[in-house]
Amino acid sequence: MHQELLTRAADVFGWQLHADQQTVIDAVLDGRDAVAVMPTGSGKSAIYQVAGLALDAVVLVVSPLVALQEDQVVGLAEHPDAPRAVTVNATKRARDLTEAWDAIDAGEVRYVFLAPEQLAKPDVLERLQQVGVGLVTVDEAHCVSSWGHDFRPDYLALGEAIERLGHPPVLALTATGPGPVRDDIVERLAMRDPFVLATGFDRPELRLEVRRHEDAEAKREAVVAQVAGLEGTGIVYVATRAETLVYADELVENGRVARPYHAGLRVVDREEVLTGFHDGSIEVVVATSAFGMGIDKADVRFVVHADVPESVDAYYQEVGRAGRDGDAALATLHYRAEDLGLRRFFASGSPRPASLRAVFGAVPATGSIDRAELASASQLAGRTAGRATNALIEAGVLVDGRDGVARAPGVPDDAAAAVDRAKERAHERERVEESRIAMMRQLAETGGCRRQFLLGYFGDEMPEPCGNCDTCTAGTAEQTHTVDGARDEEWPPNADVEHAEWGRGTVMSTEDDRMTVFFESAGYRTLAIADVEQRHLLERV
Repeated sequence: MHQELLTRAADVFGWQLHADQQTVIDAVLDGRDAVAVMPTGSGKSAIYQVAGLALDAVVLVVSPLVALQEDQVVGLAEHPDAPRAVTVNATKRARDLTEAWDAIDAGEVRYVFLAPEQLAKPDVLERLQQVGVGLVTVDEAHCVSSWGHDFRPDYLALGEAIERLGHPPVLALTATGPGPVRDDIVERLAMRDPFVLATGFDRPELRLEVRRHEDAEAKREAVVAQVAGLEGTGIVYVATRAETLVYADELVENGRVARPYHAGLRVVDREEVLTGFHDGSIEVVVATSAFGMGIDKADVRFVVHADVPESVDAYYQEVGRAGRDGDAALATLHYRAEDLGLRRFFASGSPRPASLRAVFGAVPATGSIDRAELASASQLAGRTAGRATNALIEAGVLVDGRDGVARAPGVPDDAAAAVDRAKERAHERERVEESRIAMMRQLAETGGCRRQFLLGYFGDEMPEPCGNCDTCTAGTAEQTHTVDGARDEEWPPNADVEHAEWGRGTVMSTEDDRMTVFFESAGYRTLAIADVEQRHLLERV
């Protein structure tokens, strides 16, 4: 980076940028697309904020949560010399939206935060085309990937929206981006020769623990007892909204200042919890996964999972909210194998065949239809039509082009065949989700080093046990020690492979005697290397 920009970043934001941040900023300012996979708390937001200081055009920030958008705007406003930022989303009053757009049109705004569904609106795209966009930032970019644990169908339309904006440089940011997800992000956003940075996933300051339980009541008592005795602020993650209330009440009875948080609370109540958590007046938030993206509090001392998360990806992202100040922090998972059944239930589900048929029938055999018109044309509710449309696009039956949604080339005029293809694609996704649950079971039940397992899942490797997890402390990690990366010469991480039944895959990690491979059609699979080599189960591509 030029010294002038480094100096300005220090003057405006008070930041001393580290080398990884500078490298990505250089890439986007040189006009390149970029993917940055960096751990929670490593300063991903600073990349587009500092780049905005050097650009004479709008920096568009696509973010999945309104609360996250508002937090970023408030954070920028706390720096008096920073360029102005506004949000454009469905929760704003008409008058506030008008004022925001007037300021954008007048060139008074540098950062515009919006949700992906806003870019599906022709009028929004048209106004952004007129003012000119210098950088498109896709925050939480794993949401764009079919293989990401938090896939958001609304993100599927971003690639076409970016093209309509003239394809300014695109910056994709995420904390959870293993190789297959990174590749999917590049493809979905139609990135051109992107600069890809994937820093290490390790958070050595986090102590990782798993406590196993056989009985649900005993597990709840153990969670409450542990959290009641911990010092500092923390988060307790649970699977359901009802549990947020139960645990919060019991923690209050045990002397902690605790509050529940879930997506069903009124906006004012959610904001009150967020404010109290950040200012320290609330010690413990008991939450569903809705309390997630954008929780920017440096001194969280513990994250306790009262229920098993749906994936290792979600677990890593949630425990990553502890210890962002670099000081020691604790991540404890209270694990009961029977709880995995609830996660399997959450992982299932796809649009109804009738909805798929209605949307497919509403798309003309030739030409296209605007996305916004599909709900009325198919006589479905907007959200239902959107889910069905995205399922058909993901299955390759429909395409979202510059002029709207059209049938993919070569697709027959057969609604039944289109529904079958969408259902098969949905079943593939379910298999991937089920494989993630299986990997979560392995993480919880392993006798080896938990950090080694966690890093291997993301394609990162640690040759020796970490010394800062419960299995290392108990000595079982050393007893069952395998060397991460031991077979990298034959099967290197991120190598493309082909399996006769599961198709194309990507090697994530290798140990002495086994390897983990992610297959697009089957998810994560752990294979014995001897079996792979003797039976020729995999071919390098």
